[in-house]
Amino acid sequence: MGVSLLSSPAFPRIFIFSFITLYLIPELALAGITRHYKFDIKLQNVTRLCHTKSIVTVNGQFPGPRIVAREGDHLLIKVVNHVQNNISIHWHGIRQLQTGWADGPAYVTQCPIQTSKSYVYNFTIVGQRGTLFWHAHISWLRATVYGPLIILPKRGVPYPFAKPYEEVSIIFGEWWNVNPEAVVSQALQTGGGPNVSDAYTINGLPGPLYNCSAKDTFKLKVKPGKTYLLRLINAALNDELFFSIANHSLTVVEADAVYVKPFETNTLLIAPGQTTNVVLKTKPHNPNATFLMTARPYVTGLGTFDNSTVAGILEYESPFHSAASIRNLPLFKPSLPSLNDTSFATNFTNKLRSLASAQFPANVPQKVDEHFFFTIGLGTSPCQQNHTCQGPNGTMFAASINNVSFVQSTTALLQAHFFGQSNGVYTPDFPITPIFPFNYTNNPPNNTMVSNGTKLVVLPFNTSVELIMQDTSILGAESHPLHLHGFNFFVVGQGFGNYDPNKDPSKFNLVDPIERNTVGVPSGGWVAIRFQADNPGIWFMHCHLEIHTSWGLKMAWVVLDGKLPNQKLLPPPADLPKC
Repeated sequence: MGVSLLSSPAFPRIFIFSFITLYLIPELALAGITRHYKFDIKLQNVTRLCHTKSIVTVNGQFPGPRIVAREGDHLLIKVVNHVQNNISIHWHGIRQLQTGWADGPAYVTQCPIQTSKSYVYNFTIVGQRGTLFWHAHISWLRATVYGPLIILPKRGVPYPFAKPYEEVSIIFGEWWNVNPEAVVSQALQTGGGPNVSDAYTINGLPGPLYNCSAKDTFKLKVKPGKTYLLRLINAALNDELFFSIANHSLTVVEADAVYVKPFETNTLLIAPGQTTNVVLKTKPHNPNATFLMTARPYVTGLGTFDNSTVAGILEYESPFHSAASIRNLPLFKPSLPSLNDTSFATNFTNKLRSLASAQFPANVPQKVDEHFFFTIGLGTSPCQQNHTCQGPNGTMFAASINNVSFVQSTTALLQAHFFGQSNGVYTPDFPITPIFPFNYTNNPPNNTMVSNGTKLVVLPFNTSVELIMQDTSILGAESHPLHLHGFNFFVVGQGFGNYDPNKDPSKFNLVDPIERNTVGVPSGGWVAIRFQADNPGIWFMHCHLEIHTSWGLKMAWVVLDGKLPNQKLLPPPADLPKC
């Protein structure tokens, strides 16, 4: 039996077909269905801000096609590379239980897909439902290669809130008039900061506040007295964003595909790599007005940034309004927090709590097997001889975890691990605490140089982990959204200043902490997370500010196989790309 899924108006259709598996065995029907997608990586001319350029896309679409599945479904996504760039795709937030080969980060779980080659990402969605997204995971190609990944609950399982009248995906991105690959290449060559983007986008559109962009505006058309589930995704490369809709409040019901205790807010903060579902209740009667929905950055670092605002328009449908008359209606604008409003950011994140119900429990590890303390921040590397560098004091910008700036391998780490060929590829000696402790959030040390290496942490299967991530003041305190592949984790505590191991653990929330896959390490502060290492493989952890990843703010965890068959990494697929 075939099933056809159509995308929302904001995202063009993608040719999909799916087959119901185990159809004749009713007791196994809950295993879900198999859905087949095809991603053709191809160049497409796209015009924004009156600039036309050729960009890397999936199926010629920008943003890319929407993936829709249900909890329990099996996905087979064939990616065919028709461009000169190497490519890999990450299914951001999918646990990939036993299927690390499908996770996607280049040179971590796979070699990239080379020109004219293909690879089938093969995985099952286990125990997850909500809003995630997919994106390229090599260099800065995710600037244009990204799209929503919507996981509906199993059939017959309702949301833990009233069913919305309609669901809408809203994905934030960044647009450069030049090629983003040239931007990162120049930054890495000169050692300086990258050129910032020219615009932010909503569903690929910059909106009316930018030059030459009134026609490229996302419009959300609503009816009075209805509820809409807005699936918000931050796919921007380098910026956390505030978001608000003028004269409308929003009820937060989910973060990173995990239900939360609902709370109302006029504005929300969403970091790159994070998703947030909100319920919008429209006004009971047509207000005879239109309303801007806007997003602009939350900025904590000292570097340059894109200080602009993206806008879409909320329009009420009415049989009495023509397109011309709508343009003459009053237009209301929301008020967003100031660019550096860390107080708002803190208050907002503190409101996020897991639902922690019988149906959706918060299984927080109560005992901890392994404790880790990671410093997160920027640093410098020496300028090459006979070069002029644009980093601090003639050095090159770098970034590190525990002062180790990660060196990308030229082969896939997971392959090396699986076949016992890690010698010369990586070492299992990543420092579990800082090698040189200092006053992390006060005066930085005189020596800001980082060390370099491909070092990993090795964990026995099912180890319960507590990780403290501490921001540092080296080259300025800054918020860092850290993303962990292969796991969700619980954010059990956070604070400002230096983490105090004697006092701070007593304040940890071990009852209903937020569960997510990407968390902001507070500027000038720390965050504590816990997770159960129940997924064998090699799992990347990195800052989701793309320039920080490029500078080396990344590492990886090796989780060893357990004893039972369902605790072991499956063998690699036959079509796994080669380096």
